[in-house]
Amino acid sequence: MEPTFETRSAGPWTVVGISGELDLSTTEALRAALEQGLGDGTPRLAVDLTDVTFMDSTSLGVLVGCLKQANERGGEMRLVGVQGSPAKVIALTGLESAFDIDRSLADLPT
Repeated sequence: MEPTFETRSAGPWTVVGISGELDLSTTEALRAALEQGLGDGTPRLAVDLTDVTFMDSTSLGVLVGCLKQANERGGEMRLVGVQGSPAKVIALTGLESAFDIDRSLADLPT
């Protein structure tokens, strides 16, 4: 299933909502959506993975790269709704401490 990406605002956050499967064949689309979400200036980016049914390690690599970019700009990136396959990939790689993870968009700091 090809993923879909939706960018919207939630208070001070730019939210990139993702639905579907994230794998090697979708990394460029994921990268483009996240770069758009980072925008210019100091980003506050929330990546909503609630509706992601599958995620592989290449997609996790894209998320790590985006986190690095946000930090370099003095901004912040958080993951939201991490469950199922994304949670397993993040746990298997030991990267859960690298990301700030919120259960829902309502839990994002203001």
